Amino acid sequence: MGCMVNLRNVFATTCFVTVLLVVSAGYGADYKSGVTARVLGKSMVTGNGSRIVYPGTDKAEVTLVDVELAPGAETGWHKHPVPVYAYVVSGSIAVELENGMKRTYAAGDVIFEVVDTLHNGKNTGTVPVKMTVVYLGAEGTPNVVKAAPGKQ
Repeated sequence: MGCMVNLRNVFATTCFVTVLLVVSAGYGADYKSGVTARVLGKSMVTGNGSRIVYPGTDKAEVTLVDVELAPGAETGWHKHPVPVYAYVVSGSIAVELENGMKRTYAAGDVIFEVVDTLHNGKNTGTVPVKMTVVYLGAEGTPNVVKAAPGKQ
């Protein structure tokens, strides 16, 4: 997976994200009456401040996943080689990065996940954390890579 940007993939990805995260009430005016749209999140950087970069590939693959963490459960240390975006539906999740940076996300928050950076998410609350996660990947490329044993 290279860093070169394929404009067709950028366009397709941009269209998908725009539809998924339908941005601002002004966009609702573009639909028939009875449709309301609001910004859920908008960013040019990931959770650690790195610029968002789309994978350069002609085998784009988008995956949507519902993720649930029971109270006290952790994701385990892992990283994503592809851009990942999550919407926290319920609960609260504390995310720690390999550099010690920590951030907590609650219901209604959008997570612009870090790319190629080890991190661990933990449900420190008393109710399940439910998230809808979107992976903007490439065919044959894993969306999640577990940390090597003893890495974290």
